[in-house]
Amino acid sequence: MTTEMHPDDQFHTPSNDDPYWTETCWFTFAIPEINLSGQLYPFFRTNQQVYSGGAFFWDQQGHEPHTVRFGKNFWHLPMTELPPKKNTLTDIELANGIAIKCIEPMKVFEVKYLDPDCGEAEVDLTFTAICPPNYLQDSHFEQPGRYRGTVRLGTETINVDSYGMRDRSWSNRSQFGIDIHGTGAMGGGYDYGTADDHNAFHMITMAFSPDDCIAIHGYYMKDGEYAKLRSGKRTVLDRDPKTGAPIYVKLEGIDELGRELLAHGRCLNKLGVHLNPNLFTWNCLTLWEFDGHQGYGEDHDNWTAAGARRFFRNYLYQQ
Repeated sequence: MTTEMHPDDQFHTPSNDDPYWTETCWFTFAIPEINLSGQLYPFFRTNQQVYSGGAFFWDQQGHEPHTVRFGKNFWHLPMTELPPKKNTLTDIELANGIAIKCIEPMKVFEVKYLDPDCGEAEVDLTFTAICPPNYLQDSHFEQPGRYRGTVRLGTETINVDSYGMRDRSWSNRSQFGIDIHGTGAMGGGYDYGTADDHNAFHMITMAFSPDDCIAIHGYYMKDGEYAKLRSGKRTVLDRDPKTGAPIYVKLEGIDELGRELLAHGRCLNKLGVHLNPNLFTWNCLTLWEFDGHQGYGEDHDNWTAAGARRFFRNYLYQQ
């Protein structure tokens, strides 16, 4: 008996011939007990027939690609060299060491990684979604879930049993421009927190003006009742004086059922990295308090390359 895969778990046919048409497939997880975060991030330029593959693991003791527990990102790997039987997103093995296999469509995935150079890092996880994907138009979704399995860094093997996220997108995504992906925003945020299978939230925000980072997308799940966000706002309450990375964050939102979300987050670690040439981010494991619950998730402080230079130079050197 075969299981029919969902079209949005597979590669999409590019909607145009733009060389910057992009497909992503991001898995992010954590071991909160030791403030350790991990993410695997394949980034496909289908019309160019190349892809990148990033794997990062970081804690509170390192925040740059060369000081984290492990960080490696390959660019311009040829899609033409993918193994013939392992080249669909529902069953793929990438040259950088990432392997993804869909076990149950839109719900259960095996996520693996092995550092291809010297085996320094290894991942063997199963992701199980806790609710259906939340779509932004017809070219992006995110989906919270629970990760179980192991991560090995060097000789240390660490058990994983915690909530995280997977995120998919397929659209034009140029590496040029002073704003984020043609939106008009110089910066923004990506935040989520999950307390348990029944209480969670997610919010994507854009800063169309320097002092107003407003929600463009998200969800709120309270006591098992799920709804999309109708509006919202992200406010960074405090930043690290040495790096400018967020320390405390507040989210305010209203969902389509009229329920109000108020979440306060404390960032436990940080990774400053260019996920692509025109998107710099501080990725932070975050402990959230909302609705009387505590739950872990992330806060991403996102900037264009130009926006990051202007903001952080001013914050760090001209106060």
